[in-house]
Amino acid sequence: MSTRERNGFGVPMDTYGSTDDTASFINKDQLMHTNYDSDTTPLEFTSKHDRPDRATFFDDGVRRIDYVLVYEEEHLTEKQRRKKEEKEREKREKGKKVPDSDEQKEAWRQKFLDNLKKLGVEIEEDIIEGEKKTIFYIKLHAPWDLCVFYAEELNFRAPLQAHPNPSSNWSEKALKKLHIPNIMQLDVPNTPYDYFTCPFKKNKLDRFIGSDNRIDYFTMGERGRILNEILQSTTYGKRKRAEIGIDRLVEEEIFTAAFPLHDGPYEKPKHLVSDEDMNKRQVLYEYWARWGRWYKYQPLDHIREYFGEKIGIYFAWLGFYTAWLLPASIVGLLVFIYGIVTINTNVPAQEICNQGDEFLMCPLCDEKIGCAYWNLSDTCLQATVAYLFDHPGTVFYAIFMSFWAVTFLEYWKRKEASLAHHWDCMDFEEEEQRPRPAFAAQAPMMEKNPVTGIKEPHFPDDQRLRRVATGLAVLFCMASLVIIFLLGVILYRVLVSIPLFKNPMLRGQAQSIASMSGAVVNLILIMALSNVYTRVAVKLNDWEMHRTQTEYEDQLTFKVFVFQFVNFYSSIFYIAFFKGKFNGYPGHYSTIFGLRNEECGQGGCLVELAQQLLVIMVGKQIIGNAQELAIPKIKQYIQRYKVQGKMKGKVEREQAQWEEDYQLVEYEGLFDEYLEMVLQFGFITIFVAALPIAPLFALLNNWVEIRLDAAKFVCELRRPVADRGQDIGVWFNILDTLTQLAVVSNAFVIAFTSEFLPKLMYSYNVNADLVGYVNFTLSTAPVGALSQRCRYQDFRDEDGVETIFYWKLLCVKLGFVILFEHFVFICGKLIDFFVPDVPEALEIKIKREKYLAKQALAENIAAVPAAGEDEPDRGATAGDVMLDVPAP
Repeated sequence: MSTRERNGFGVPMDTYGSTDDTASFINKDQLMHTNYDSDTTPLEFTSKHDRPDRATFFDDGVRRIDYVLVYEEEHLTEKQRRKKEEKEREKREKGKKVPDSDEQKEAWRQKFLDNLKKLGVEIEEDIIEGEKKTIFYIKLHAPWDLCVFYAEELNFRAPLQAHPNPSSNWSEKALKKLHIPNIMQLDVPNTPYDYFTCPFKKNKLDRFIGSDNRIDYFTMGERGRILNEILQSTTYGKRKRAEIGIDRLVEEEIFTAAFPLHDGPYEKPKHLVSDEDMNKRQVLYEYWARWGRWYKYQPLDHIREYFGEKIGIYFAWLGFYTAWLLPASIVGLLVFIYGIVTINTNVPAQEICNQGDEFLMCPLCDEKIGCAYWNLSDTCLQATVAYLFDHPGTVFYAIFMSFWAVTFLEYWKRKEASLAHHWDCMDFEEEEQRPRPAFAAQAPMMEKNPVTGIKEPHFPDDQRLRRVATGLAVLFCMASLVIIFLLGVILYRVLVSIPLFKNPMLRGQAQSIASMSGAVVNLILIMALSNVYTRVAVKLNDWEMHRTQTEYEDQLTFKVFVFQFVNFYSSIFYIAFFKGKFNGYPGHYSTIFGLRNEECGQGGCLVELAQQLLVIMVGKQIIGNAQELAIPKIKQYIQRYKVQGKMKGKVEREQAQWEEDYQLVEYEGLFDEYLEMVLQFGFITIFVAALPIAPLFALLNNWVEIRLDAAKFVCELRRPVADRGQDIGVWFNILDTLTQLAVVSNAFVIAFTSEFLPKLMYSYNVNADLVGYVNFTLSTAPVGALSQRCRYQDFRDEDGVETIFYWKLLCVKLGFVILFEHFVFICGKLIDFFVPDVPEALEIKIKREKYLAKQALAENIAAVPAAGEDEPDRGATAGDVMLDVPAP
């Protein structure tokens, strides 16, 4: 049993993190009188610091650096100064925006710093002079009284009672029952505590655990949030002109950067004796960000403590999603192996391979341009391989994945609720947000905010609506451009296949070659359009003038996701539901730009669908991971060059922590990370019937993705503000929509793209062993339609009219779609009904916490009974009982 402590309060942590309702509640007196086993570490109640790096303090070594502001001054020669003034004059003459003068910037900067001092923020300056520029580092510290005031303003949660809260981990429990060693288990040092909490109140400060320890009571993440709130609300000019906040100062280049400070270097010092002595950043690197930890559980509590709940929720979701991919991957792999094992039992493929010249097939392109007749036996290999993706097991797997997606979302809601309570953000609501800096700078007028009653920048609603409509029109045009490029890829495949069909050596592989090369071309176009439109969407969103950051992010998410959905999935939808469905028949072929519509190969369109899905999904993952690996390093190199390249002449010395952090890459949010994973979720659910091993590729990618993201956040990015958040936001709604779409899509893929239903009907009506199935599915070309009689794949008579079997099969397909959808949707609703969003054990804990909060904050009751103790007499007065809260 290990012991963890915070603010001098020790608690056994052997079962830390549980949502089990049998967990005991512990206070100091209980701990001191407990008889522990011989291996139990004695509890300590002396104050112990977080062992922070001394480089993260002011020069006095006592006050911590909570935030850093940076600005630069270039050393211009007279010639450079005149050249700069000339450029500014030219811009003014052309009506372009000219940066404010250096004198104006300095006045605003000084006023901003003076206002911070008036609020009580303590400031220390560090100046680094170089040959070409001087860099000013403004270090900020929030003293105790300021932290206490803003803790109440920002609705911080205060600890009332510590309790071991072991995290409920199904894999750990399963392995323990099976007596299998759990190699994923990882004992991470300095595990944060779990507490019952209540809203922070200054006048109840003495009732909160550790409130006497002013140094460590507020974590670095909380102190960063306090400073960020102050910086965002402090003026530097006139408030009525919205000259307010650090974001706008950075945008106006009055400051070049503003960030909380990392806890020190991420690399473990060689002289360290114990892991307990590492700073929090080093703990995250050693136990999370290193590639050697790829198979270990993520230390979510450490991530949340260092980066905040919003980033913690992202990694919790990514880890949860990756864990759920494991059973999906195993089942998909088993389905694929089943196809390999039973491939020799595929009677239709054997008939194709053994028929020799019996089935002379009609040319796959126009006979007039030289396309030759061919034998069906030429496609023996394709027909054999097609069975791997189109057999009864894939139908089962499509049904399985539909239920998997529904169940995954239901259990994520439970996990999300548990984390929200565990991290004290269950009742968190985004407060009224101030206008974005870019909005404040460009808004044409001022109006009173109906909530705050304060005048603030305003943009007319009717003008915004017109701009939003314009943005939607641009989105439609870009989506149309995707369709145009898709038509181009279709024409490419048709044109490439023509010479291949003419070549007797390549005729059998013509469609496979054309399809695979077309998929690669399509991937290149998709990635190019993706980058172009993302930039366009950002510009459009800026132009639309959304007031708050939440509105801005929601609109950007909508624009980018809708476009990326069309961009990545349109070619796959085409192959799944349109290719080969509207070709006509010999003598009456459909054409596009004078060329015959492309047809599915003998293996069916499901094989081409699997090829397309494999190329686009895996290709995107490879390109995305390469970008995630390279781009942050390139940005970091550029930033270091900008900072160090102009500091020539400076004597080489060891850089301070704030200098190191300034050379890191700025944090830009989680939008790209969520978008990448949501698109992947669409690939493995919407089209999983075509590629059962898709979840396996997703699983392998996500193991890499977690390490890349972890290394990026710990080593390459400046420390972000520890923002709060209780869920994944709008992305859950998108995932839910994709899940519903996946049910419909898989139903149609099985019914209209797969050969499952035609084979099933043939075995039921004609021959249960599928003997003669190939001949049954081939029609004969009408007399005189071509130069000689030939066969083609369809259910038509010799006059080209659909047979009765065709119409019966169509009815069966539509019936299957309706039954499949209703069955899955009804079962999904039942799962939703029987799986509560909030676990019962968690509901008990929430009630317990509310009770403790009510008792602690009540004016006439001063006692909170510890677990296992009798409650004080209801008639007792404050003088009869004392608040039983562990002392620091």
